[in-house]
Amino acid sequence: MSFATFKTISLGNIRLHICPSDKFKTTTLSAFITNPLQVETSTKNALLPNVLGRGTKSYPTTVALRQKLNELYGAGSFGDVFKRGERQVLQFGMDLANETYLQEAPSLIEDGIRLFCEMILDPFAENNQFSPSFVEAEKKNLKQRIDSLQDDKIRYAAERCVQTMCEGEAYSLYTYGNAEDIGAIDAKSLFDYYQQVLEKAPIDLYCVGDVKVEEIKTLFAKYFDDKMQQATREDVPFATVAHHVDKVKMAVDRLDVNQGKLNMGCRTQISIRDEDYPALLMYNGILGGFAHSKLFMNVREKESLAYYCSSAVESHKGLLFIQSGIEEQNLERAIDIIKEQLVAMQRGEITDQELEQTKATLSNQFREGQDRAFELIGFHFQSVLSGKARTLEDLLEKVNAVTKEDIQKVAEKVELDTIYCLRGQEGEK
Repeated sequence: MSFATFKTISLGNIRLHICPSDKFKTTTLSAFITNPLQVETSTKNALLPNVLGRGTKSYPTTVALRQKLNELYGAGSFGDVFKRGERQVLQFGMDLANETYLQEAPSLIEDGIRLFCEMILDPFAENNQFSPSFVEAEKKNLKQRIDSLQDDKIRYAAERCVQTMCEGEAYSLYTYGNAEDIGAIDAKSLFDYYQQVLEKAPIDLYCVGDVKVEEIKTLFAKYFDDKMQQATREDVPFATVAHHVDKVKMAVDRLDVNQGKLNMGCRTQISIRDEDYPALLMYNGILGGFAHSKLFMNVREKESLAYYCSSAVESHKGLLFIQSGIEEQNLERAIDIIKEQLVAMQRGEITDQELEQTKATLSNQFREGQDRAFELIGFHFQSVLSGKARTLEDLLEKVNAVTKEDIQKVAEKVELDTIYCLRGQEGEK
């Protein structure tokens, strides 16, 4: 199959990435604004995308903005925030119908890019502050979002494991900030912070679709003005990955739960920037990334100790997390068997079937992402954020070249750091 490729263009100090492709019937726009993950700003960053999505200078109410999106043949837009390593990234997205497939819509792409840029750069504001009603409404929504984390026990356990494991490190901060900080934020302070972000934070713009590179470059240059393009942008440092474990941390929370949660965190000493990264992906796939993996087969299928058991990698911080749902009486046995799988990986106990099945599953997963524009963008931005250019074609080639010995070398670096249990209110301490 042919792989989609991005052309990267500099608009002053803003990066524009364009992927011309005739496989999509929509044009997808995305913007990423990267900030350091910090206590002082994490809650403000979490608020910003939703406040900006409320209204713009030309469309000052949420109703007016939605009407404009409907006029653009039902264009969709969203704003969100996520963390990668010790960076917190604001993301904005828009999906536009491709005018090639429409009659009497010659300016759709320009109209869409103009609105997309306006939502980011020219939100509704008066007297150098956001609309107080917009900010108060989104503060309430954000508090509900943070408070509701405890309602989703799987996510709650995962977050508590991170907090325990990375105490004192920026990565321990919750993606959506801290509920206690929400009250101090007002329309003026948030607007002032927003202006600082626009002036200093690295910005990456994306366009994927059946488009012409020069046209997209011209339009973004037109609507991201010279002041924005020439602003001096500050690099956000990559997270420290090397972190050796002296003693495994243990933590237990007790809540009203029907099913216990067991989460374990490991330090891999390897990040997306390292040569060992393809082998780390294979390691994770064989350990717990897929339905044929050791954790799934041994903890869930053979021993029936868990309702689910899997692993996942945080590639910008070099962490690996194992999560499972278990009955209380199976807790100790489940921990022992999971540890046995970590040791088996260190010993190189990997079958040919595990190796080939994982290569095939990983390859399929990556190839399927080629059919979804936002996944294409996400994969490319991972590379941009890491500072190491790596195409999908290159990654697939390296994954398929990984040997058992390569995976064993990765396994020897992996150190168990934290064991976290979420248990019911009753029972032994």
